[in-house]
Amino acid sequence: MTTPLPPRRTDRRTTAPYAVVPREPADPARTGRRWVRRRARGMTADAAAAALDVARFDARQNSRHEDLAGDERGPAELGEWERIAQLLADAPPGTVYDPDTDDVVRAELAADAAAAAAREAELREAMRIAARAAELQALRELGALEQAEPREGDEAVRDELTRRAGGYAQGDVDAWLARALATRLGHYRDPAAREAAAGLLTPPVLAHAALLAELLRLVPGTDVGQLAFAARLATTEPEAAGDLATFFTRARPER
Repeated sequence: MTTPLPPRRTDRRTTAPYAVVPREPADPARTGRRWVRRRARGMTADAAAAALDVARFDARQNSRHEDLAGDERGPAELGEWERIAQLLADAPPGTVYDPDTDDVVRAELAADAAAAAAREAELREAMRIAARAAELQALRELGALEQAEPREGDEAVRDELTRRAGGYAQGDVDAWLARALATRLGHYRDPAAREAAAGLLTPPVLAHAALLAELLRLVPGTDVGQLAFAARLATTEPEAAGDLATFFTRARPER
């Protein structure tokens, strides 16, 4: 009886997309200010002044240590003690510090909430792009990319597919987008989407789309597949292809 061999391991690496969850960036200064606010909660003006004296003493002591020269938290804590002590000194007698009613704290919390919402939106968009890129890649492998209609945001998906290919432009994806733009398929039916594409797609893709649109007007009913030369011209000489499209536009007879 022979012992079965274990499965062979390969060095093949997956290229499946993954999404990185954005995290709140580390900020020692903000951490220091928050620590001071927790300590200062319920303090009177006198207590805050005493805490400020201690913070100033600590700052003088720390200034003697070279390893603390680049410390951000210490100066931030001192500055926050100074601000809170002044805030209470200017307040009516008997006032105690409450970070929940501190306008500066409220503004920071609002800014933090807005930043968190922006990071969440960025994550959702990255996940959408990754999913759409996987979908288009599957269609490419099936030879069915040309049958798909572009959607809003596919310009960013095109960039993602290019990134995954090591920065090399993907000719089939570019040609697909150019044809869709020229024939106004998918979201390119909307004039606003076509206008936005001018700032989202590369010059070769835009030149290809413009040249295709004019050639299809010159010879109605032409199969786009017969105009493959337009892609080659736009890829190698995008400026010349754009000039040719403009020439055809000007040569169009008046109606």
